[in-house]
Amino acid sequence: MALSKKLLSRDEVVVRHMHTHIKVLLWRIVLEIVLLVLAVVCSVAVPDSWNPWGVVAIWAVILLVSIPLFVAPCLSWMSTTYTVTSKRVITRSGIINKSGHDLPLSRISDVQHDRDFTDRFFRCGTLRLQTSSDDPLELTDVPRVEMVQTEISNLLFNDVQGAVDADPDD
Repeated sequence: MALSKKLLSRDEVVVRHMHTHIKVLLWRIVLEIVLLVLAVVCSVAVPDSWNPWGVVAIWAVILLVSIPLFVAPCLSWMSTTYTVTSKRVITRSGIINKSGHDLPLSRISDVQHDRDFTDRFFRCGTLRLQTSSDDPLELTDVPRVEMVQTEISNLLFNDVQGAVDADPDD
């Protein structure tokens, strides 16, 4: 879900728009695959006396288990976005109850990133944007966190083109 153009001011440019890193869903994807394999095995092994309702019941249970275990987190992941523009950092999240936070770049006094071992493996991390009022904004599981930190630093020094050109892959 991209940020609507009508939410941007006239001379504001989107530098980076991203979701949290997909790693937040990895163990759920693996668990969903295990559930599907289990459902197939159970469907094949079901006694003939249970057909066809036994197979329907197995798949209904798998579907009911999959909704809170996989579908809801996927929808949550898809609805959580971080956007860096030439004037602010925008966060949006929520499926039913939506929330958002806009932090003007002029309020940012420090930009930090943290990466543990798994974050380094997945090339993501946590970005902390410290404000002059001691009210930090913490963005977790930011993909390519070092690049985003460089882009925000360039924007803080009024180098919009340097921020846009910071990522050679974009």
